[in-house]
Amino acid sequence: MSRILLGGLGALLLVAAGVFWWQGQAAVQATAPVIAGPSAEAPPDDGADEALPSADPGDMAGPALPHASEQTREQRRFDRLDRDRDGRITRNEMLAPRVKDFRKLDVDGNNLLTFEEWAVATGNRFKAADANGDGVLERGEYAATKAKAAKKPVCRCK
Repeated sequence: MSRILLGGLGALLLVAAGVFWWQGQAAVQATAPVIAGPSAEAPPDDGADEALPSADPGDMAGPALPHASEQTREQRRFDRLDRDRDGRITRNEMLAPRVKDFRKLDVDGNNLLTFEEWAVATGNRFKAADANGDGVLERGEYAATKAKAAKKPVCRCK
């Protein structure tokens, strides 16, 4: 008997909560501004120039700038490799950016990168980084081996 009473009371509370939520949504929608669609008529332009009102904004600040989402970054990354814009990346499109670096390492031009070719290139890079020639890279010398960041284009907007 008590289960039936508790179940009925629980159902009554759920219905009451639903009614209050429904009324609250109706009140919010009633106070929402009406947005005119594209079919709304524009106010007639009588040609009179009105001065724009000015106000002191005080401490107010505008909204924060939008940030690119991960999906946008991932899409840009995909589009860099998808050269023919067909929505698919082929093996040739994937390898194309790396061909130039491979050609630098393949000194004999036989399209095979041997360990010796790689070791010579790595040794030359180490020698170039070792500024004082002591055969050891200090912190400052190692920091100089970091790839240079791409220079951002200068905006020449007016």
